[in-house]
Amino acid sequence: MPGGSGAAGAVLSARGTRLNKKGRETRRQVLREAVLCLSEGTPESVSANAIAQRAGVTWGTIQHQFGDVDGLWAALLDFVAGHADLRTIATPDHPDIADRVEAVIDMLWGFLDLPGAAAIYQLRLSLPHQAAQLEESYPQTARAIAHWDVEWTDLCERCFRGLGLPADRLMRVRHFLPGALRGLYNERNLSTYTDSHEARRGLMDALSAYLSS
Repeated sequence: MPGGSGAAGAVLSARGTRLNKKGRETRRQVLREAVLCLSEGTPESVSANAIAQRAGVTWGTIQHQFGDVDGLWAALLDFVAGHADLRTIATPDHPDIADRVEAVIDMLWGFLDLPGAAAIYQLRLSLPHQAAQLEESYPQTARAIAHWDVEWTDLCERCFRGLGLPADRLMRVRHFLPGALRGLYNERNLSTYTDSHEARRGLMDALSAYLSS
């Protein structure tokens, strides 16, 4: 697709033309700098112009590579997804529910420490929070976010496969677990006396009891 991969894995510009070696490297440089810029979490970090300046390219280059801001954000989400491919993550196979829950929470917590996770969080904070408005204003970005949600659903089901858990309870865990962990993670980074380790342990115990009952 434009701004992404075409036939035989070719990397395409926003106009659908194949990028040469220099163009592909420029694209990677812009996306790497976008991840670092967004992960810093400053108010001006969610800025295509700031990212272009940081990457040493012009706005015309951003347009050639991604088309517009929507194309840039969608490419950023795909770029991070390519480095944290949820489909290739080795999932836990412990027979005990509590051990399985602990492994999943530890895995997700580790991901939150990565620059890519911080970048996605800052980006999503700046985007419209209503799905309809997001899809209207940033259609490519909305599709990329939806793809992340599909991959998370598949990962969650694989992580708990074989335990015979009720489908409705597993569905609820899938919906609230990312937000719950993000809340604990953010709380850890504030001036607080909250013990994030004990908080995660409490979440593990609660989830294990919920899924076991």
